[in-house]
Amino acid sequence: MTNLPIILPRAEHHISRKQFDEMTLKVLYRLRGQNFKAYLVGGCVRDLLLNRIPKDFDVATDATPSQVKKLFRNCFLVGRRFRLAHIRFGSEVVEVATFRRHAHADDLPEDPADHHHFRENVFGTPEEDASRRDFTINALFYDIDSFAIIDYVGGLRDLAERRIKMIGDPLIRYQEDPVRMLRALEFAARLDFTLDPATYDGILHCAPLVATAAPARVREELQNLFRYGIAGAVLRSASETQLLAPLLGGYQADETTLRLLDASDQRTAQGEPAASEGFALSLLFASAFVQKSAKLNTLSEALPLSSTLLAGHCEHFHIASGIRHQARELLLALFRYLRGPGQRGEKRFLVHAAAQPGFELFRLYLAASGEGDELLNRWQQHLERHRQPDTKLAGSEETPKGPRKRKRRRGGKKRPAAAAAE
Repeated sequence: MTNLPIILPRAEHHISRKQFDEMTLKVLYRLRGQNFKAYLVGGCVRDLLLNRIPKDFDVATDATPSQVKKLFRNCFLVGRRFRLAHIRFGSEVVEVATFRRHAHADDLPEDPADHHHFRENVFGTPEEDASRRDFTINALFYDIDSFAIIDYVGGLRDLAERRIKMIGDPLIRYQEDPVRMLRALEFAARLDFTLDPATYDGILHCAPLVATAAPARVREELQNLFRYGIAGAVLRSASETQLLAPLLGGYQADETTLRLLDASDQRTAQGEPAASEGFALSLLFASAFVQKSAKLNTLSEALPLSSTLLAGHCEHFHIASGIRHQARELLLALFRYLRGPGQRGEKRFLVHAAAQPGFELFRLYLAASGEGDELLNRWQQHLERHRQPDTKLAGSEETPKGPRKRKRRRGGKKRPAAAAAE
């Protein structure tokens, strides 16, 4: 049975084509000009309705990928599991997806090995496509032909009521893709929305399933939390719903860690660059490292501890040794700063690449742990006294030196004047 969609005509919403990317408009107009349906879909429609700037614009159409390719010479088909058309305009790419539907039993090929890829590429109607998406607020269409918003799943109501609601039965949808549980928490934090009760309860029931998700995908979603400045809010909600440990391979966060993440998010919200993956790792493990290293006296004792703390997480998520090394150096810098100024090897440490980001980690940790400002003030005064006029903390270039004298070459022939002038 087909449900009649809610149609919001142009006069009843504020979205204008002036807000669209120029290349996206070209794609929409050409599809419409060839009598295909051409819709904007997903997060861009949601964000425009919320007066937010979309990260990108996604196009949905009833044209098949091969038909899209025939319309655009600059089109490249990508993906085996989920076939998409990428239309390239220089460095810019407009992604075009064909409306999909859930595959029926009689649609599937005889060989079960082909079912996984086939079921993702069964084409359907806009209504069927909307029903396959994750949350109602991400399943809204903008029709370039009528300039209307089309809603098959109640997304406009949930948008107005600031609610994250799963399309369909959350228990089934989370089993299909456990990462949707993390995305539900992410959207709630990003948009300052609440979770629909069934969507929330589904996380409580299905939380252990997230351990089966691909580590690479979880790793990317985790780094997105730092990019958006919502790591503290999302991981706090993940901890409350018992999602955190299976999500991060058994990882647990204490209250100091969550406050530390909040402090980092606040820094990002104020316009500072988002935490790199190495810095994010140091934030996740700083509290545990400080607690376990409290009775250690030397850097050589703290070194194996930092490596051990990071090892399990980095191996689980296949994090490169270079990023692991950055996180370890930041934890060791934190150890140095917590011991106070005037320690052995300090002069060499303060020109190390980890000194400046390590000081930022130290500053954030003191604020999160509530240990007071006395040690921070001591360090600031100490650094001011010892900072040279033309140098900065590590990470900057060294003070320019005078021209280096060329060494005289021993033996050999004298270079011709013409060669010397080149």
